[in-house]
Amino acid sequence: MQAWSVLRPGPVEEEPLRFRRKPVPVPGADELLLRVSACGVCRTDLHVAEGDLPVRRPGVTPGHEVVGVVVGLGPAVSGFTAGDRVGLAWLRGTDGTCAYCLRGAENLCPASRYTGWDADGGYAEYATVPAAFAYRLPDALDDVSAAPLLCAGIIGYRALRRASLPARGRLGLYGFGGSAHLCAQVALAEGATVHVMTRGAGARRLALALGAASAQDAYDPPPEPLDSAILFAPAGELVPVALRALDRGGVLAVAGIHLSDVPPLRYESELFYEKQLRSVTSSTRQDGRDFLALAARYDVRATTRTYPLSRADEALRDLKAGSFDGAAVLVPEVG
Repeated sequence: MQAWSVLRPGPVEEEPLRFRRKPVPVPGADELLLRVSACGVCRTDLHVAEGDLPVRRPGVTPGHEVVGVVVGLGPAVSGFTAGDRVGLAWLRGTDGTCAYCLRGAENLCPASRYTGWDADGGYAEYATVPAAFAYRLPDALDDVSAAPLLCAGIIGYRALRRASLPARGRLGLYGFGGSAHLCAQVALAEGATVHVMTRGAGARRLALALGAASAQDAYDPPPEPLDSAILFAPAGELVPVALRALDRGGVLAVAGIHLSDVPPLRYESELFYEKQLRSVTSSTRQDGRDFLALAARYDVRATTRTYPLSRADEALRDLKAGSFDGAAVLVPEVG
């Protein structure tokens, strides 16, 4: 099969990925083999390619927003058959026995494994997924629309819940890419007022088109105090900016897996009045199931730009440059 590999992590402008032939993977006893139909391009893939996340599997194939059709099953798999359409997400495995897993916080499992980091992912024509971590997808969603939901959507949903937004509350979103524009749709459907702070004029137009009450530059204050905020941009310098925008008792959730350094915080203006700063670490399978159900109920739709699989490196460069709004999706070439 044709697949991308991260051969030498570094700036995407220096071509750290190579498109090459690799063997079609053989599913393990508890795994499904998928023929990939679409794979979303996530900022975490950029962090893997550029080395912001340390190498765990040399030559790994990135990609963890994967929609595919089951074409092979390990001997221990039950509940799936060839031809089923399923999704593969970031969280790939946990030990299931640690204190975190037993209390429903499998996203904190010290033995957790991740698609496109610990194991090869979906920047390829075929991929495997442990059957216990595969998602059944709503029929109403086509392959390209479904792909970004499997990480951008799920992590945005978890960030929204971590932000503890009160009913009909005022939510600020810092950055408005693949994850934020899906999160905004859930928040709006649930009755929130959404204010968007982001650097791109196109992203601000998309935010307003989706129903945001306002859209301004990332460093501009929102038009009213916020009950909750989510930082999607991997820019630590925005943490104090967002904290200052919170009303008393407000919560800021940081959604990214990687963040540049946070500058010193001023207690009086940025943390006093019981403001809270929270991180978001991966997600649980229950988060995924809950979000996919809401996405179907609220008709959450990703704004997408498609690229042929052979141009994944270009998609990552465009993501880094902010050249498109919404989410990029790779589609394998036919033939």
